[in-house]
Amino acid sequence: MISTAFTIERTFNAPAEKVWKALTDKKEMKQWYFDLPEFKAEVGFEFHFYGQGQKGEQYLHNCKVTEVIPGQKLSYSWCYDKYAGYSEVSFELFAEGNTTRLKLTHTGLESFPAGNPDFAKESFTEGWTELIGASLKNYVEK
Repeated sequence: MISTAFTIERTFNAPAEKVWKALTDKKEMKQWYFDLPEFKAEVGFEFHFYGQGQKGEQYLHNCKVTEVIPGQKLSYSWCYDKYAGYSEVSFELFAEGNTTRLKLTHTGLESFPAGNPDFAKESFTEGWTELIGASLKNYVEK
């Protein structure tokens, strides 16, 4: 099976502490990501949220934190309720002076049902590019 991992890197004009807080504080996450009922950057913490598909479908995301290196790396599983597949999202931060480089990697995309455009690599590419390249950038640089 061909791996369809997706990676995006962006550099923000913001300190790493600010970017880390945007990735791990549920009040801040709501401003650029999803409105999570609860979130803790603790290994084993499970969280859930709804995301919308291309035609308005609501997908329940079931996630579990798998790795935390405070201020540097956050990883969690990314699965869908009622759909086969297991993927993992990793956010890695690299402080570079007054800026922060963020590398997001989403692996396991090939495990989701083929034929559903919402689970196609292009859909994840579009979504993460918007979230990381625009929403998060605008939020941490304001």
